[in-house]
Amino acid sequence: MEEIDRQIMGLLAGDGRMSFTDLAKETGLSVSAVHQRVRRLQKRGVIKGFTARLDAEQIGLPMTAFVSIKPIDPAAPDDAPDRLAHLPQIEACHSVAGEESYILKVRVATPNELEDLLQQIRAAANVSTRTTVVLSTPYEDRPPPL
Repeated sequence: MEEIDRQIMGLLAGDGRMSFTDLAKETGLSVSAVHQRVRRLQKRGVIKGFTARLDAEQIGLPMTAFVSIKPIDPAAPDDAPDRLAHLPQIEACHSVAGEESYILKVRVATPNELEDLLQQIRAAANVSTRTTVVLSTPYEDRPPPL
């Protein structure tokens, strides 16, 4: 990957709404050259999209937790992500190495909602859970080192 593409990705990772004009100024390219490079990065799947980052507290979801899950029956099909996809409180599902099979990042409003969600997870996927509640988040959504 060319260094100029890495620079464009870094700029967009910091501000996904940066205009092609501003990207051109920062990179020393023409606006049309920047536009072509961004489109090419999108076509290749390097840039997957642009999203708004929401403040979870301000939208009523101040509680974040990581829920590790493992199947109760190790011989059961490994379909927990499919069985849990309908739960909107699950922000991310990561397949992991180790004792657990997956780690889920969840956001809820209250401890009672977390307790309800854990029951739903256990019932829907036939798994046991281990939960870690987040106390604070010094940083999150950092762009990858380019």
